[in-house]
Amino acid sequence: MAETKYIFVTGGVASSLGKGIISSSIGKLLQARGYSVTIQKFDPYINIDPGTLNPYEHGECYVTVDGHEADLDLGHYERFLGIQTTKANNITTGRIYKSVIDKERRGDYLGKTIQIIPHITDEIKRNVKLLGNKYKFDFVITEIGGTVGDIESLPYLESIRQLKWELGKNALCVHLTYVPYLAAAGELKTKPTQHSVKELQSVGIQPDILVLRTEHELSTNLKKKVALFCNVDENAVIQSMDMPTIYEVPLRMQEQNLDVTILQKMGLPVGETPSLGPWRDFLNRRNKATEKVKIGLVGKYDLQDAYKSILEALSQAATYNDRKADIHFINSEKLTDENVEEQLKDMDGIIICPGFGQRGIEGKFVAIKYCRTHDVPTFGICLGMQCIAIEFARNVLGYADANSREMDEKTPHNVIDIMEEQKSITNMGGTMRLGAYECVLDPTSKAYQAYQSEHIQERHRHRYEFNNDYKKEFENAGMKCVGINPESDLVEIVEIPTLKWFIGTQFHPEYSSTVLKPHPLFLSFIKAAIEK
Repeated sequence: MAETKYIFVTGGVASSLGKGIISSSIGKLLQARGYSVTIQKFDPYINIDPGTLNPYEHGECYVTVDGHEADLDLGHYERFLGIQTTKANNITTGRIYKSVIDKERRGDYLGKTIQIIPHITDEIKRNVKLLGNKYKFDFVITEIGGTVGDIESLPYLESIRQLKWELGKNALCVHLTYVPYLAAAGELKTKPTQHSVKELQSVGIQPDILVLRTEHELSTNLKKKVALFCNVDENAVIQSMDMPTIYEVPLRMQEQNLDVTILQKMGLPVGETPSLGPWRDFLNRRNKATEKVKIGLVGKYDLQDAYKSILEALSQAATYNDRKADIHFINSEKLTDENVEEQLKDMDGIIICPGFGQRGIEGKFVAIKYCRTHDVPTFGICLGMQCIAIEFARNVLGYADANSREMDEKTPHNVIDIMEEQKSITNMGGTMRLGAYECVLDPTSKAYQAYQSEHIQERHRHRYEFNNDYKKEFENAGMKCVGINPESDLVEIVEIPTLKWFIGTQFHPEYSSTVLKPHPLFLSFIKAAIEK
């Protein structure tokens, strides 16, 4: 296509309606028609990135290959489209303002008074068009975080208004709202949607397509009413009902011709409807899988969004093993030697979750010791891998006081320590080993059997590393360092080969697991859990 087309996805009535899933579904449907597509998320908060946010505030922090700490919606984009996103795919208000202030300090504005319009909005527009200009995508989908009516969203909406005016047929707005069901009246109510669209119209944006989130089927009459009151074509009112899995959403959107409506509105040929064969195969396998594999998640955040990518990677891997992932959260703060058997004995496999800080760490050691001594398939991720090393040092090597410098500055047996180049850094934001790094695998290891490749690349997000001074001792006692970074010689993967499946990775494999390409380590872990 000669020119990049821009689709804006906004939300109204309430947050958490699933703008990321709708954006990903639109992207999937357009991609299936042969278009090159990318998706970006604009977040209205003032943090530079979500790296320093508590997962309870914002769910997991997702990491891109180029080492950017990003919103968890980028995980959905990558899992649905099988693409790799970068720093340019996630912009926050903090970054927009920082960029404008930096320019002002350099004197780029030649003494002008800096204002939200045009300076902030121009910077937003520049970022919206950045990927399209640079890589010539056919479609750039931009999801605006938050809800229409929020004060912090206003500069983004003003930027969309300007872009829709400037780009004409090459820009389109999809607005996602909620249609609540009032049980007492036995009715679905469209008034919140009408108000939300009026709010959008009041800043000068007329939505082209409405997607209505609902728990109940919407009648044709109700959709007609919404179309009439909101100035939207009848075929551009789409319902999005709750589904057993988010991966059903692209098919439901296709059934209602959402992609056809978008192409027609943008003056593009419609052509044949793509079959989405591999996607349907995945869903068929998922729906046919009746047997369960029970996986325990040992961590400190009892919130599904805190471990979003891990849950999705487990679910995908289970599907490809023809099982349903039955996932149980086990709070590591409450695990003790007395109750560990009760909590873990029914699990087929255990994930030792990533995280930062001291809280819940002792419970992880208790879980690891139980799994190691009872030969339960165990997968430690990031801090989980470090905990595997510490537990081994304490209970096998006999260093009862072994620890990580993160938890105990003065530990005499610092089997996990901070990297030399990190020691002088005091600023918390983005000072870690972040993004994709090389790793070379030992060809005799279980990790190698899973990957079927000696050279891999995986994404990191951590400040502390395995201390190589202890490497020989660990290996002599039965824990092998089977994945090494070729440049820094840092340990990336540990495993105990005598056990069924006992592996810790310093990196986050969950970030690169997608619907059509599940991650080999998760596939291997689930297979071992089934065999148990």
